[in-house]
Amino acid sequence: MSSKNGVDIPLANPIFDEEMETAALKALHSEPFVMGEDVCRFEEEFARYCGAKYAVSTNSGTAALHLSLKALGVEGKQNQVITTPLSFIATANTVLYVNGTPVFADIDAKTYCIDPDQIQERITHSVKAIIPVHLYGYPSDMKQIMRIAEEYDLKVLEDACQAHGAECNGSKVGAIGDVGCFSFYPSKNMTVCGDGGMIVTNNKEVAEVTSRLRDCGRKNKYEHDIVGYTARLNTVNAAIGRVQLKKIDEWNERRRKNAALYNTLLADLNGVVLPPSKDSSVKPVYHLYVIRVKKRDELKKWLEGHGIHCGVHYPLPIHLQPIYKELFGFKGGEYPRSELVSQTCLSIPLYPDLAEDKIRYISEKIHEFYDKTIICAQ
Repeated sequence: MSSKNGVDIPLANPIFDEEMETAALKALHSEPFVMGEDVCRFEEEFARYCGAKYAVSTNSGTAALHLSLKALGVEGKQNQVITTPLSFIATANTVLYVNGTPVFADIDAKTYCIDPDQIQERITHSVKAIIPVHLYGYPSDMKQIMRIAEEYDLKVLEDACQAHGAECNGSKVGAIGDVGCFSFYPSKNMTVCGDGGMIVTNNKEVAEVTSRLRDCGRKNKYEHDIVGYTARLNTVNAAIGRVQLKKIDEWNERRRKNAALYNTLLADLNGVVLPPSKDSSVKPVYHLYVIRVKKRDELKKWLEGHGIHCGVHYPLPIHLQPIYKELFGFKGGEYPRSELVSQTCLSIPLYPDLAEDKIRYISEKIHEFYDKTIICAQ
């Protein structure tokens, strides 16, 4: 997609450089394709980066969530897990994978992350865990969530799939709850140039169980004493991930700088709600730069007509996905804050190497759209 003047600005721009290519080729030529040395090194380095004792790699963020729930013992129809309806569907699906029941709590209107007060209202004797999602790279209120979890003896599984390197009260997300799960899908802040995921935890038993679960339930080479899955990370992907991990802090800082420029350029637009910013306790990483606007679809079409790729994350909250309406009878209106965000959110381009002139161009086109809209309305 490009405009008449040849402009073509992607929503995301995954980085694959010469250093990553060299690492990938070295791994392919010198290590086993599966479970090679780079996998072990990547796990060690990622755990250290997050400030956790252990890390276990998987073939996706979804698998990381799924295996973590099993390792925490949160499975069975009698068990409920509280999570947010404003996320990618995989967050809630993993609860279904373990035959549990997802219970949704609406979001905080300012952060778009799960509202701790809504969590509190939904706790029953059947609730065994909470899955907060650090949506768009902005940390959930982990201080309050951990307080609730401690009071009711609940497990906390952080969905940090969009939040590599984000911080809450001085700690990196993922290492605050019982378990943290990350995705390395190509559009994330760091990738392995394919699907990939990581579990981080300070619980040795959880690390050991998830390590076996992702490798067919293997006790040793030829013995399997639990029902496991094939959910390993390929060696070549781990080699790329190791290089990306060295660069993630720099990339995140560039994202914050670009987000700050957007904030300045768009601050004068009435009716445009900007993303939540960092404060003394929260350091976001802007996996996505999401504005909320009226006439979202019209603005999206306008921007795309000028060569600016956009996204909607997410046009349907999980409870209004067809399968969840079928399974649980949701009709709409149950979680009004999440539904409002889904109707008004628009993701505009943001990535580390997005040039300042491109950000200014995007901001100018957003202004032009609203100038045009005002004129047409008069």
